Amino acid sequence: MMTPRFLKALLSLCVSSVLTLGAGGVLAAGDNTADEPLPAMLSPGGGNPPPAMTESAPTISLPAMPPVTSPAPATSSTLSTSSTSSLPAEPDAAPIAPESPLPVSPSLTTPAMLLPAAVGDQAGAGYQPLSSDVSVAQMGQTQGITLAGGQAQAGVIFTLPGDQVVTNARLDLALRVSPELAALNTSMQLMLNGQPLGTVPLNAATGDSTLFQLDIPAAMVVSSNNLSFRVNDADRLLCERDSATRYNLTILPTTILHLEGQQLDIGTRLENFPRPFVDPLQMTPASVTMVFPASVTPGQVSAASLVASWLGMRMDGYGVTFPVIRDALPEKSGMVFGRPGEKVGALTLPEVAVPTLQLIDNPVNPIYKLMLVVGKDDEQLRQAAYRLASQPLTGDASTLSVTPQTIPFRRNYDAPRWINTDRPVRLSELLRADQNMTVSGLWHEALRINFRAAPDLFLWDGDAIPVQVDYRFPSESWIDENRSYLNVMLNGTFLRNLTVNKIGVLQQLWREMGGDTRQESYTLKVDPYLIYGYNQFQLYFNIRAKEDAPCSVLLNNNIKSQIADSASIDLSRTRHFTLLPNLSYFVGVAFPFTRQADYAQTVMLLPENPSDAEIGLLLDLAGRAGDATGVSLNHNRVMFGLPGNAADRQKLENSDVLTVTTLQQAAFNQKLLADSPYMVNDRTFGVKTPGIWERLRTLVTGDWDRTPLDADRYFSSNEAWRGFLSYRSPWSPEHVVVVATGSDDEQLLRLYGDLNSPNINAAVRGDTAIITDENGVRSFRVGPQFPSGEMPWYMMIVWYANQHSVLMAVAAMLLAAAIGLSLASILRRLAEKRLSTRRDAGSDKK
Repeated sequence: MMTPRFLKALLSLCVSSVLTLGAGGVLAAGDNTADEPLPAMLSPGGGNPPPAMTESAPTISLPAMPPVTSPAPATSSTLSTSSTSSLPAEPDAAPIAPESPLPVSPSLTTPAMLLPAAVGDQAGAGYQPLSSDVSVAQMGQTQGITLAGGQAQAGVIFTLPGDQVVTNARLDLALRVSPELAALNTSMQLMLNGQPLGTVPLNAATGDSTLFQLDIPAAMVVSSNNLSFRVNDADRLLCERDSATRYNLTILPTTILHLEGQQLDIGTRLENFPRPFVDPLQMTPASVTMVFPASVTPGQVSAASLVASWLGMRMDGYGVTFPVIRDALPEKSGMVFGRPGEKVGALTLPEVAVPTLQLIDNPVNPIYKLMLVVGKDDEQLRQAAYRLASQPLTGDASTLSVTPQTIPFRRNYDAPRWINTDRPVRLSELLRADQNMTVSGLWHEALRINFRAAPDLFLWDGDAIPVQVDYRFPSESWIDENRSYLNVMLNGTFLRNLTVNKIGVLQQLWREMGGDTRQESYTLKVDPYLIYGYNQFQLYFNIRAKEDAPCSVLLNNNIKSQIADSASIDLSRTRHFTLLPNLSYFVGVAFPFTRQADYAQTVMLLPENPSDAEIGLLLDLAGRAGDATGVSLNHNRVMFGLPGNAADRQKLENSDVLTVTTLQQAAFNQKLLADSPYMVNDRTFGVKTPGIWERLRTLVTGDWDRTPLDADRYFSSNEAWRGFLSYRSPWSPEHVVVVATGSDDEQLLRLYGDLNSPNINAAVRGDTAIITDENGVRSFRVGPQFPSGEMPWYMMIVWYANQHSVLMAVAAMLLAAAIGLSLASILRRLAEKRLSTRRDAGSDKK
């Protein structure tokens, strides 16, 4: 017989179940009341297609945002995460003026919205908490989003990994509002995936930047999201012709979306790879732990470098780091490299006879996964790693026995992410899949066309790279054709404003007579030094309305401006030729190692007993190389210590050498730098003092930019530092050595972050770059450079004459002196002979 206590418990359970089902029904019913359906919570492995992005404003250069001196308090009440959904309290946005006390929080209107149950309340084994931040800069708007003039709304798309679900979200919105716009007492509406988030009162924004905080219902955040901004009541400003300069606001690139969520257990099917390690939808840098046995071998590091380069390629510019651990398992997901039967922490690698890939649960935390890359020898490890990177893994199995295959070699300069230099390339070929070369209306974003190139492109002085721009403006009577133009920039450098009509007296007369003087094609001449490893064209149709044009036309989105598909850039007349060493090439696209993108002509050199930091930085550099070229390092070779036999020395004789070391590796550094311009002692590196013959050669050849003494003084004046050295290879005069180094492992681990800093990256040049926390980067050139590339011998003569003008002048003087002395001697003998003949003739007459 049931007791009353048992009946009461059973009744309570039934009521709770009914309430839970009812809450789900309320949520579904609530969707029908909105103008657009509420996006569904992301399911494991799923995602919604990306919504159409609201047309965004052109970005402009912004000064650095002043630091926020006090944190913004949370302004909205805690959102309910119980099993029954509830309405959140109406949140407020608290602005923070960086140079004034915290103001009173203005009201922030947010529509009522029902939240689903939090994942954290579910039975916990299948979920793992996580958090991440995504900035507007990482969403692609590196200079922020500007709303001005008729461009009253704009938006950005951001994506999230498909194996994560968001439980809490907050937007830290950093705004800069013009005083005129703030004085109008208007507001800005925020939308996420078509659903209203709230309104921000712009009259509360003061100073150069103001920070608002806004809690976002987690149910609105899916795998692909459109965050849009719109200024309310902007239509009343249209008739003010200078509204774009007076009434504007900028969503600063420091605006950050804070996300908290759960890592989902996606299982151990190989078809999930590269998840959970990296996800192409991830917009923040990734981190993948690389795990090795206690005694790591060069073959294992080589296989890891191959995989690291492929993962870096998949992250496509967002970056990925590779922390290294040995004989232990990571707390999260990681990749394990080793031989059959080897122990790595508590894990024993499977006993297999062929190259094998296996995806397993991490024994430390089964939510996370381990990818086992197993092979009996170096070749089997390479085969397993190549299979991982060469083609997708399919099927439900968690283990794959790899069939060995021939790994093809790449040709020089055939990186798929580098622009073709054998033929003219249409600009349309350089577009992303979501881009086109047509824009609508007067107010639109600049067309940005990115491309990468080999950094050693060469043209003779006076030659230029032709860029054919075929374009078309709309034909409307209210457009002021005299003030409208197409602005063209390359890497931030202004090239030209292309006019609507041809310019000239005859063209003007012909136009007044009713003739057609439209200019729809123009060839720009671009100097080769403006082409870097990473490049961006910016084309903006600046369309101006006539003074008497009606206000209604300013929002006419029916007009189209376009760049024709025939527009092109022609690099076919360039040659691959430059002077090495040059560290700016290396920090840009890992050149010259990426000349052959699979690293078939590169040796990656580590000390005899490398530290985890040294191996980790080598893998980080491999990831950058893969991202720069779009090719995995299928033929990379790793060596520990300088070679002691002829076979290994031969590898160095035919290769460029990339070395990672620290000051603690004193014996290795002494051998490495023995035949270089550098020296090493117990505390720091230094630069050797040039001898008399070296100074004389420097003076005669006109190589006067070398500053070895300044570099040596700077080395000795810094205790903690990191940086790069480069010099001509002592094993092969046609190749270079690049050394990534630091005073210790802690400094070495900061180098990858330095490479991702635009300011530091731009300042690295020459053959020596020293980076400190206090002074940033200082670059020097201490050693001689040598020509490298493809140049016929007869053109090399002309090039040498152009480069070594002082030497040629001295040679010409010596040659002239030699010829003069020779002629003087000949003439002296002729004169003596003539005089002797006359004397003889005179004596005969007597």
